[in-house]
Amino acid sequence: MNSFLRPNIDDSVFGAVHLGYIVVQSQRLTDWRRFGADAIGLHVDELGADSLRFRLDDRACRFLVHRGSAEDVTALGWQVDDHETFDRIIARVADRGVPIIEGKPEDAALRGVQRLWWFPGPKGIGQEIFTAPVTTPEPLRMLSSGWVTGEAGMGHVAIVSREPEAMRGYYHTVFDSRLTDYIDENVSGLKMKIRFLRVNERHHSIAIANIRGVKIDPIRTRVQHINIQSATLDDMLAAYGRVTDLGFRMAWSVGQHTNDRELSFYCATPSGFELEVGWNPVVIGPELESTWEPTTYQGISIWGHTTVGETVLDKFAQFRQALRTVRTSETTVPELAGGLSR
Repeated sequence: MNSFLRPNIDDSVFGAVHLGYIVVQSQRLTDWRRFGADAIGLHVDELGADSLRFRLDDRACRFLVHRGSAEDVTALGWQVDDHETFDRIIARVADRGVPIIEGKPEDAALRGVQRLWWFPGPKGIGQEIFTAPVTTPEPLRMLSSGWVTGEAGMGHVAIVSREPEAMRGYYHTVFDSRLTDYIDENVSGLKMKIRFLRVNERHHSIAIANIRGVKIDPIRTRVQHINIQSATLDDMLAAYGRVTDLGFRMAWSVGQHTNDRELSFYCATPSGFELEVGWNPVVIGPELESTWEPTTYQGISIWGHTTVGETVLDKFAQFRQALRTVRTSETTVPELAGGLSR
């Protein structure tokens, strides 16, 4: 554990929280197996007819795909380093009157953890916390040579939101997230500000894209994309080639982001949200953490990331007229939203 990330002031839990696993509900398990194992290059374990697990490292589970109709991410699993921090997070949630449910032993087993607790999150994405992941000595059988996890967690999640202040407040209240930076982007005439939040040394574990003036969510799924990090550039480029060769939809070509400098591509998963496979992003280690100041960048990419087929850009254009007249609500957890305004 990197103690520099955990100052013993104000009961902060920053640095002790790491994205541990993703839970997906889908009817397309055959497609998911082919996508995860054959295209992206992950280790796959089939758990009967109704569940798949993908591994990136020695953890028993990094992605759980189980049968259901949502075709979406339904939960994010967060590892907490120690029981003291775990109890502190539980108290923050419970003291604000938000329901907390202990997961059933069979649910914990599917997720590759010894115990877990669940509570509601923004956009209806369940938040699950655990302290003891199950590891396995079984060798990885995968096309990729490796993935970057460790202190930075397994990757990040990006969410489109019309309630970005509430979402940022939620992750600050629960996990003491810190604002890393912003990106301003103009998409089909709509201004979009993206906030990037970190909970450990990874540049961001949560990205929140605010679409100003949008009255309906142009993204069907709760998340816009999930990110995982290749160990080598060759691994990332090989995955890009396999995704293309196997006929899965590429959403954004290889490019480099302005803020975290990650090289990556985006492809559509069988459930519709995107998977970003990246390489070599900025790490906010001890030499940077104490002096880091949020910056606003203009545009998502330095180069590349050109659209391939239908992407979120197309969806914005399709919905633009409807946005003027239709209003729907977005699920928030106001008890945990806090008072952050930026």
